[in-house]
Parts: sequence; C-alpha cells; structure tokens
Amino acid sequence: MASSKNMDALNARKQLPNVWQAPLMSTPARDPLFCFYSIFCPFCAAYQLRGRSLHNDWSRYQCCGGGLPCSGRCGEPKCPRFCAATEAVLCFPMSVTATRFMIQDSLGIQNTKCDNCIIATMWFLQYLNCICWLVATFTNVPFIDDAALVVDRVADIAYCSVCACMQTQHKVELDVRDGLKPAVSRTPPAMQEMSRK
Repeated sequence: MASSKNMDALNARKQLPNVWQAPLMSTPARDPLFCFYSIFCPFCAAYQLRGRSLHNDWSRYQCCGGGLPCSGRCGEPKCPRFCAATEAVLCFPMSVTATRFMIQDSLGIQNTKCDNCIIATMWFLQYLNCICWLVATFTNVPFIDDAALVVDRVADIAYCSVCACMQTQHKVELDVRDGLKPAVSRTPPAMQEMSRK
C-alpha cells in the first residue's frame, strides 16, 4: 500500500498547470533520431537524461529519484555517476519513471489522458504476459504456450516503444527548458463551447 506522502504527491501531479511539449504519441516525429537512439541504447539515454534533469549537478543525485527505501543509502554521494549508470542498467523502468517524475515536479507538467492510457496499456500487457506464462507453465495445453509467446512478443514491443517515446518526451522537454529548442504552448487548451446563432 502506498504511503500518504506518495499518494499526496500523486494527487498533486494531477493538478499541475502545464502539459508536455510533445504528447507521447508524437515524440517519434518530434525527435526521430533520439527516439531511435533510445530504442537501441535505452540505458545510455536514461543515464544522460537523469544528468540533464539534475542540470548535470550530480551531487543532487539520489537512487531512483529518492522514491525507494534504499535511496540515499547506496553510496550516491561518493560515486553518483556510477550509481546512476547502475540504476539505468539494473532498474531501468524505475530510472525512466524517476526522471519523468523529477521533470514533472520541477516544471509543473501533468500527463494527458492519452499519455496515461498508453502507459497503462504497456503495464497491462506486462501483467498479461506474466499471467499467460504462469498459465502455460502449469497446464499442458499446446495453444496456451503459443498464446503466451505471442503476448510476450507484443508486451516486449510495447514496452520498448513506450519507454523510447517516454525518454524522447523527456529529452524534448529538457531541450526546451535549457533553451535548445523553442517552446510550444504549455498550458492545456480551455474547454470550448459551441455557440448557437
């Protein structure tokens, strides 16, 4: 069960005033080279983005963004770059998520409903993958093994592509923050009403 501190942070993120510079679905078009890079070198991209999110001030680094009980107790002050590289390789999903939360909190960015749906679908496929392999392990039905293999491939493709898009979204946001690219409108559009004449 989540602590009240974590639940408060989660609820606060739903009320942030800004949206991402590039929605998750459009990130491959916004920065295709970095998206390609983060597909084939995801750990390197995670490490670089964590450094950029910290303004390259590695003295501020905490394992998993300070979100785990071991954070701050893993030798980060002595060798933050090594710890960040280890985190990116051994705890890749947490590394991407921690960087995402750091960017969201520092720049006041909330996810769109579409972003949340894409991320939730990726996690759903991972859980479905696990369930299918468990069922295949404990049954002798041949088509279950084939179904588990198909779900495994689909879940892996979704995971790799969504993580690459998330990291590209982070990079685009950090490029705008650091003045490397121009900003687009940051606030969500106001609700429009139809006028009757």
